[in-house]
Amino acid sequence: MLGKTRVRNARAVIFVLGLFLAGYAALSALAQNKPEGKNMELVGYSDLQGRSAYQPVIHKQGNRWIAYIGHHGGSAVNPLTGQTEDNGTSIVDVTDPKQPKYLAHIPGDPRIPGPGESGGAQMARVCDGSELPRADKKKVYLLRARGTASHELWDVTDPAKPNRVTVVETGMRDTHKSWWECDTGMAFLVSGVPGWRAKRMGQVYDLSDPSEPQFIRNYGLPGQEPGSTGPQPSDMHGVISTGAKGNRIYAGYGTTRSGVIEILDRDKLIHGPKEPTAANFEYPMIARLDLPPDVGAHTTFPLIGVDVPNLAKFGPAVSKRNFIVIVGETTDNECHAPQQMMHIFDITDETKIFGVSTWYVPEPSGNFCSRGGRFGTHSTNESMTPVYYNRIIFVADFNAGVRAIDVRDPFNPTEIGYYIPAITDKTDKRCVGTGADEKCKIAIQTNNVEVDDRGYIYIVDRANTGMHILQLTGDAKKVANLP
Repeated sequence: MLGKTRVRNARAVIFVLGLFLAGYAALSALAQNKPEGKNMELVGYSDLQGRSAYQPVIHKQGNRWIAYIGHHGGSAVNPLTGQTEDNGTSIVDVTDPKQPKYLAHIPGDPRIPGPGESGGAQMARVCDGSELPRADKKKVYLLRARGTASHELWDVTDPAKPNRVTVVETGMRDTHKSWWECDTGMAFLVSGVPGWRAKRMGQVYDLSDPSEPQFIRNYGLPGQEPGSTGPQPSDMHGVISTGAKGNRIYAGYGTTRSGVIEILDRDKLIHGPKEPTAANFEYPMIARLDLPPDVGAHTTFPLIGVDVPNLAKFGPAVSKRNFIVIVGETTDNECHAPQQMMHIFDITDETKIFGVSTWYVPEPSGNFCSRGGRFGTHSTNESMTPVYYNRIIFVADFNAGVRAIDVRDPFNPTEIGYYIPAITDKTDKRCVGTGADEKCKIAIQTNNVEVDDRGYIYIVDRANTGMHILQLTGDAKKVANLP
């Protein structure tokens, strides 16, 4: 009898445990049907016509604020035209963030209609002609990648009626996340020039007159150039420039693994020897750090001139420091690959880069591995507005939404807020397995984040959910330098 009683008790425990786990999973699924957040609230929303979104840029045009959003490949109906259009660039008036108004969609390339990063027009950068040295002072210009084959420039002076100015170049193997300096016109493009070993490498163009692009040079890591041999370094993902005054370019290679951080002397890159050789690539290189195999370098965001409060008593020579924030991109659904994280490196002595801290979302805090889709970091905001610079950095974390991180002490980054949108009828599924073993879930996939000078936070979704406009509340709002 005692043995049978033990068996019955064991079965009861298993049954109850099963109910608990099923209930926990159900609660996790239910959570996605409503927003979750702390010290961050929703202000406004646009469904972006149900298009998978990548890079948002928020630009002040006169008295208006306009959002330009790059999209991954795919297609959707544009209600403004009534036509099905290949995903390209959405243009949204966010002057009133509570009521964003969709103005126009610039279609992608119908000749390159592939899904994900093989189509669309993922990258967007915007400059005023009044700031560009040789442009029409009355105009506003959009630089975007079209599909994977080309870079092009558009006149968006009237954002509801964009007109193409010129194609910078075409025939590329790939394109991705470029950078455009409005005050100088220098553009650092991510391209895939035929003949190079790397699918993505760097190019420098002078776009100070958008109607007449001037090619300056190609560049990358030694081993990526045509004719080179031996191990090939990871492909370039993107760069961030501090301009002529800062004279630094921070480049990231290897988005998901085997990342490389590179610090370049901007002036030497532009004016140095241009023949694509290993020696010429090393000439502007101030420092290079190769990361572990499971760590990527998707975004390389500098924090320059941070006054570390806990070091104040040691004097400015110790307390005033420079850092670089690195996040890798998580690419596998449901935790089938290492979780990418945010890492902060001290670059006060640029030739001796060393890591000082790591931040990530703990998986148990939201049962994120079972929610579906990707869980882990992807990108940070790239605006250096004084509202947030050296104070708060925002990290897009896929199904964990956007996270606000206090970086006033980069040795101890602290999460102070987050927002996870609710799924909608447009949110797409994400799958694991193949064939009969394939299992799919509908999940939020917060892909990219940007901020504006008013302090609003913009997040866009990879799984077609749209764009959410947010603002900080509570204690997190106190950390910002809001106007």
